[in-house]
Amino acid sequence: MTRPDGRPTRIGLIGLGVISKFYVAAFDRLPGVDLTAVCDLRPAALEPFRTTAETYTAHTDLLADAAVDAVVVNVPNDAHATVCADALAAGVAVCVEKPLATRVEDGRALTALARDKDVTLFTSFHRRYNSAVLRLLQEVTAADAPVRTLTVRYLERIEDHAGSDRWYLDADRCGGGCVADNGPNAFDLVRLFLGDVALEGADVVRDAQGTDRRADIALRAPSGAGARVELDWSYDGEVKDVTVELTDGTRLSADMLAGHPEFKGSLWHEYVGVLGDFDTRLRTGRDAADDGLAALELVDAVYRAEGALR
Repeated sequence: MTRPDGRPTRIGLIGLGVISKFYVAAFDRLPGVDLTAVCDLRPAALEPFRTTAETYTAHTDLLADAAVDAVVVNVPNDAHATVCADALAAGVAVCVEKPLATRVEDGRALTALARDKDVTLFTSFHRRYNSAVLRLLQEVTAADAPVRTLTVRYLERIEDHAGSDRWYLDADRCGGGCVADNGPNAFDLVRLFLGDVALEGADVVRDAQGTDRRADIALRAPSGAGARVELDWSYDGEVKDVTVELTDGTRLSADMLAGHPEFKGSLWHEYVGVLGDFDTRLRTGRDAADDGLAALELVDAVYRAEGALR
């Protein structure tokens, strides 16, 4: 959709790492949004955009000079807080790749800043736009019985998925291991079905370097429904699915990878959903900050329960 004045939403993309190609492709499928500017520290990464968008090697220059309504922040996790804060302080709306930040204190500060400036802060949880997940959500909503249990599995070999973005393998830059990286997407799916949840327990397995590579996490909703999140960074293959058991014994499930044989193939349609929802929230002024912060709070709760944070 276009804005009331007839023009598309002008968006800058900050960071041209592994995930950026899915955003770029989504712009082509959404005529109501324009990729107006791009930014990356590497001049070579900017070359494909020289004739179609303004290009920058510093996000502060983009924020100062580019005529944008919003930015997509796709930089390494440890830079999320700084780049998001700079954009919000400039009055520019933000769509940031999960996690919102690597520290919960920074996530809370960003949320407060967004509300103080009355600027949209939106975290990109692409799995909530997966077609199989949306079908499952419709089935659960239409069912006669409530949810008894929900299980989200997020299993992969991180070395395969990191690609050239090797910072994923640095726990300090990533914010941790599988809990910090895959946890937010999984926690957001739990909240999509059950609403707010609290941590009941967590079993975390770390490698010789101290990075969490596997985790089995128990959550509970106020309704009494239980949730289990299984994370694995060392899995031989890839499994991304959601299983729901209703109180009448009915079992329903969604395989997020089904029908998408290409590696990361499901992301093509999921990021169209991300960008479209972000634009809708921009135009309607809907507060979007809670989802990103809630997922980050659960990451923090797991690490504190395990004793990794004091």
